[in-house]
Amino acid sequence: MTVSSAPGKVYLFGEHAVVYGEPAVPCAIERRARVSVEPRSDDHVRVVAEDLSLDGFTVEYEGSTRTQPDVDVDESLLSAATGYVDAAVRQAREAADAPEAGFDITVESDIPLGAGLGSSAAVVVAGIDAATRALGEPIDDREIARRAYRAEYEVQDGQASRADTFCSAVGGAVRVEGDDCTTLEAPNLPLVVGFDGGAGDTGKLVAGVRDLKDTHGFAADTVASIGDIVREGERLLAAADPDAGPDSELLDGLGELMDFNHGLLSALGVSARSLDSMVWAARDAGAHGAKLTGAGGGGCIVALDSSPETETALSFTQGCVDAFRAELATEGVRREDRR
Repeated sequence: MTVSSAPGKVYLFGEHAVVYGEPAVPCAIERRARVSVEPRSDDHVRVVAEDLSLDGFTVEYEGSTRTQPDVDVDESLLSAATGYVDAAVRQAREAADAPEAGFDITVESDIPLGAGLGSSAAVVVAGIDAATRALGEPIDDREIARRAYRAEYEVQDGQASRADTFCSAVGGAVRVEGDDCTTLEAPNLPLVVGFDGGAGDTGKLVAGVRDLKDTHGFAADTVASIGDIVREGERLLAAADPDAGPDSELLDGLGELMDFNHGLLSALGVSARSLDSMVWAARDAGAHGAKLTGAGGGGCIVALDSSPETETALSFTQGCVDAFRAELATEGVRREDRR
């Protein structure tokens, strides 16, 4: 069986603004999606994805990748559970020049779905890698990232950025600005994640920011200001020794920028009461900084704190269902074949 895994991610800075050509800095974290693939003798695709559940919804279906399962759930959740897997299959078939290839696919994930931790990107990256290798046509990590972006672009109706998929494919800290994707040298930052148990609708949230930006000049200025925050954060990271632990001056500087970034995202309407509560709980516990991560509307926040105080405070915060420390994933897509 061919098995690949890929990490989730948090954004230090730049979500939403990256859609409009501003830079963003996501960091891969050691929470992974694993995709197992077995080729079939026909052109059908059977997917078991019990870990892609939200409010008890799981998906298992059989048929062509354009056949949706007949279940009574919200269409956005159905797309989240099946659309990205289907798009990954189409990209793998194209890459391997095997348009009629069929697969049995199993998806396992410890990344909450739709929570801002890059679950869809991780599934797509791991799926493309596993499927192309199962067909005997492996592709390199950057090609995986390119095709994974195309898959997300398709599913998200042209509103995807390259940040999530590139970060998941190559690992570590990365910088994305338009089509330019590069890796960054960064120390192992003390990341703490809080999760409210929910999920935002990425498409609606991105569209909402687009409407604000198109309607109000100050909203466009807000998006540009997020880009300025990213550039200042890059400057701080570039001056740090990646082989040494981050010092308090670096953490204070990054944390202040994270706080600013969260405020601007809130002004663009993509935060939520639960996210704001967790952000303030982290700050009150002594975190250097905290912000939402991902599309917003619910999901996760990320904070900088090397002490246990933030994780403890989040675990007692109303609306937070999980809090955990997130190690930087220095490796992106990983081959984990089972014999």
